[in-house]
Amino acid sequence: GMRQLVWRFQVSSALKEGHVTPTELCQRCLALIKSTRFLNAYITVAEEAALKQAEESEKRYKRGQPLGVLDGIPIAVKDNFNTAGIETTCASNMLKGYISPYNATVVQKLLDQGAVLLGKTNLDEFAMGSGSTDGVFGPVRNPWSYSRQYKEKSVSKSHSEDEESNWVITGGSSGGSAAAVSSFTCFAALGSDTGGSTRNPAAHCGVVGLKPTYGLISRHGLIPLVNSMDVPGILTRCVDDAAVVLGSLAGHDPKDSTTIQDNFKPFELPSLPDVSKLSIGIPKEYHAPGLSSEILALWSKAADLFKNAGAKVIEVSLPHTRYSIVCYHVLCTAEVASNMARFDGLEYGHRSDMNKSTESMYAATRREGFNDVVRGRILSGNYFLLKQNYENYFIKAQRVRRLIANDFLKVFGGGVDILLTPTTLSDAVPYREFIKEDNRTRSAQDDILTQAANMAGLPAINVPTALSERGLPIGLQFIGRSFQEKQLLTVAKWFEKQVKFPMIQLEEVKRHNHDVFQHQKSASFS
Repeated sequence: GMRQLVWRFQVSSALKEGHVTPTELCQRCLALIKSTRFLNAYITVAEEAALKQAEESEKRYKRGQPLGVLDGIPIAVKDNFNTAGIETTCASNMLKGYISPYNATVVQKLLDQGAVLLGKTNLDEFAMGSGSTDGVFGPVRNPWSYSRQYKEKSVSKSHSEDEESNWVITGGSSGGSAAAVSSFTCFAALGSDTGGSTRNPAAHCGVVGLKPTYGLISRHGLIPLVNSMDVPGILTRCVDDAAVVLGSLAGHDPKDSTTIQDNFKPFELPSLPDVSKLSIGIPKEYHAPGLSSEILALWSKAADLFKNAGAKVIEVSLPHTRYSIVCYHVLCTAEVASNMARFDGLEYGHRSDMNKSTESMYAATRREGFNDVVRGRILSGNYFLLKQNYENYFIKAQRVRRLIANDFLKVFGGGVDILLTPTTLSDAVPYREFIKEDNRTRSAQDDILTQAANMAGLPAINVPTALSERGLPIGLQFIGRSFQEKQLLTVAKWFEKQVKFPMIQLEEVKRHNHDVFQHQKSASFS
């Protein structure tokens, strides 16, 4: 009975009414993390600290004074956000064993609201990648690989050894966070999004992934990849939950000069969202080479849903889209090169034993500490920044970036409220297929539909839409006007209600955990 309660009622009210205690909730999530360890979603599980936080939360509920809707809610955080007292590795040898003296602002804000931090999630090394396959702790497995939906569609049911090789990737680089939310081990997770790193795994794992407007949420304590594009991302199982988490994170931070100056007013989404007065833009350039016919069909079906609801649906053009991936590569690697200079073996992180000279120690540290992907991006970036190349590459790329941002401004200025696009080119691929291509090729393909929103600093969200013919999640992306998160999330919520995305049926885990999984949709805490 008790076990089911929490999933059947919304978790917040279950906590308030005492149907479940924060400690029970935390223990249940920790048990699930253990039974789904094969997914490799977590790098570090902070069991003791989490139980202590849950105990504090319990005292507040007993006094009838919870800190808000997030009090007692178990969350997870991508391992490139600093957490005081818990290792922060970025999935790299460079930072193995590194414990930050402070919390990232977003982590601190969640803790201040009483959220219970279960642990740190897996990623591509330093968040460079689109598969969550390139970190030193090994790849993350997509929970849908073990779902009844995927297994029923997998051809080779008879060979049990095939299950071992048929598992699909989560996408990346925030794959650990997406897998954690999708497999019910936490209710919300933080990712980061530089070129799509929150929306891409959200699409592949069938969860909601929100990339807020640049500057709406503090980057302080997020280990930087590309300062001018990075934003913390939010992963949840439904749109309402993403709005709640956004409300607790958004707003000015004196420690991050790029955050907005004004105070952010948290908002509640209407319970019956209306899209009839909206104008939805369909950018024709997003009909990109390599887009699967399934996703194309879903995309037009989605456009029809809006039309039938009375919205205006118009084809629009973002003409500079086709230059954006090249431009992104130049700007991204250039910023990576300057950001990675801080890992020199002198102040923190890995230090090589090569001590002939500071120079040789410095070189050896970086050779031992960084994987090929990171070293490759540093090399490209430094090449683009060389004096003789600076004008031709970096400055030109910045000009193109401005043109890309202007494309969006023109479309929104012309009366379009929201853009509707695919999030990914296809559903998740099997790991053994994915690793046949190198990281750089993969990222260029996988970021194509998501990274323009980073270049323009716009808010964008992945909403799980349907299952593919292979029984795997497909998501669509909505891109909104700058700082119009409320409108974006309202449209996303309306769409979520229309499509009724199916619940993941995790066979293995259900055997271990009885009926915890049966009421996932009501596992919202808002």
